[in-house]
Amino acid sequence: MNTLYFKYAIEVERSRSITQAAENLFMAQPNLSKAIKELEDTLGYAIFERTPKGVIPTAQGTQFLQHARNIVQQLEQMESIADKGSDLTQRFSLSFPRVSYISQAITRLVSKLDKEKGIHVNVMETNSIQSVANVVDGRFNLGIIRYQMTYEQYFKDFLSEKKLCYEPIWEFEHLVIMSKNNPLAEAETITVNDLKPYIEIAHGDNVIPYLMSENVGYSEASTKRRIDLYERGNQFELLCNIPETFMWVSPVPNDIVQRYNLVQRKCPFQGNKYKDVLIYQKGYAFTDIDKRFIDKLYSSKNEVSFCTYR
Repeated sequence: MNTLYFKYAIEVERSRSITQAAENLFMAQPNLSKAIKELEDTLGYAIFERTPKGVIPTAQGTQFLQHARNIVQQLEQMESIADKGSDLTQRFSLSFPRVSYISQAITRLVSKLDKEKGIHVNVMETNSIQSVANVVDGRFNLGIIRYQMTYEQYFKDFLSEKKLCYEPIWEFEHLVIMSKNNPLAEAETITVNDLKPYIEIAHGDNVIPYLMSENVGYSEASTKRRIDLYERGNQFELLCNIPETFMWVSPVPNDIVQRYNLVQRKCPFQGNKYKDVLIYQKGYAFTDIDKRFIDKLYSSKNEVSFCTYR
């Protein structure tokens, strides 16, 4: 049995789409479909079925995928024995939301690593659902997820179902970030209605399955002008070069705000309560580098949380 097909099946489950999984795996969709069919023929049962919600595992497929994840994780651990045989390689992995204070903590961690030793840092900016999948699959040791407090029970149940441990990092309110040249930048107060004529920049995949079909953000102010992004870097280029844009963010470190000539402002709305949570597998033992990252994470968080925003 080709264990590479296990990885294919795991990606299909994660993506809930053969087409998207093929894209993620950098392979042609017909080849992926053929591989899954060969795997199902070998097993003697269907792993997936097509539904209005996408491609989902069958009852037998769910059991198979759990075993497949364990096997893939064990194979990766065996492959890494050679590197782990010496203590020269400094390893860290994190799947996290597209958040500047977290990115700042990673940068500070890497800057303090021993440059004379091996370094393997694996970080991925993505949405909360994907981060959960990444930690469950063992692709990343640590994850950080973000959710609106309205959906806290959903995420607690989801994490318990996936047998993940979780620790809160902080609760906060979203701010509006914009260019200093935005007409609203000097306003005494900003309301959601004030934002309607402007262009919202949003992360296009922040969707909670089964609960909503649109980006989690502010529900009161709808705008017909919207730019969906799937990475963090371009948001700052757009914000500083197109004054008519804005974005909902957790507080951004001041050096980034100044670098891009931006401002952050409060803009109250109902449900503007969010939480960032650290997640990891049960039984996972934090490494020294993990602990150093967590120290820097809280340091970065404290820097932005203690600032005053009008």
